[in-house]
Amino acid sequence: MVDPRDARASSPRGADTIRIVSSVPSPESPPAEPAPPVQPHADIPVGAQSPDAALPGAGVPDAFGRLWTPHRLAYIQGGGKPTGPGDHEDCPFCIAPTLTDEEGLIVARGELVYAVMNLYPYNSGHVLICPYRHLADYTELTAAETAEFSDYTKRTIAALRSVSGPHGFNLGMNLGTVAGAGIAAHLHQHVVPRWGGDTNFMPVIGRTRVLPQLVADARKLIADAWPS
Repeated sequence: MVDPRDARASSPRGADTIRIVSSVPSPESPPAEPAPPVQPHADIPVGAQSPDAALPGAGVPDAFGRLWTPHRLAYIQGGGKPTGPGDHEDCPFCIAPTLTDEEGLIVARGELVYAVMNLYPYNSGHVLICPYRHLADYTELTAAETAEFSDYTKRTIAALRSVSGPHGFNLGMNLGTVAGAGIAAHLHQHVVPRWGGDTNFMPVIGRTRVLPQLVADARKLIADAWPS
């Protein structure tokens, strides 16, 4: 029996037309030898296998596309998080200011706080505002730190508006691990630019963020537009 799907390519009307192919071999053609049986996957119970389980090879095509994001493996494995409760114990927000702007993804440096790109952004242009001091709670900021913290938030919004024209913003802090803070030991505020339609199938159902710009490129754009 010839699979009707194999006849599509030979049809003069294209792939949408299926030509009926006779299953009776011609007298001149020798009978085809039967294909050897394919062993099912040994590590899956036979009753639980899908009809495609007997297909040979590991690369059986399906209806799904794939977006490979190997850079997120470090985040999934907990890389870049503090290893202890003390200051500078592998805290990325303590390490970043000691690097160059390009290496640390620093957008702008103030006297008491700085702006840095989020290495795992929710959207392109996702910036974090951090105090230099290693502290966990917003109430621990001094009056001077609070003022510059707020000022840098305003500057970030202004810079993002000038380079990418977002339709809106999400601003916020997650205080504590139970509140969703990935790095709870060092206070940071999120400034996330938003566009109409950016919450669609990919992040909601596919659990995948599609980012059209490299973080390093976004950093340079925002830094060059940083208001004085």
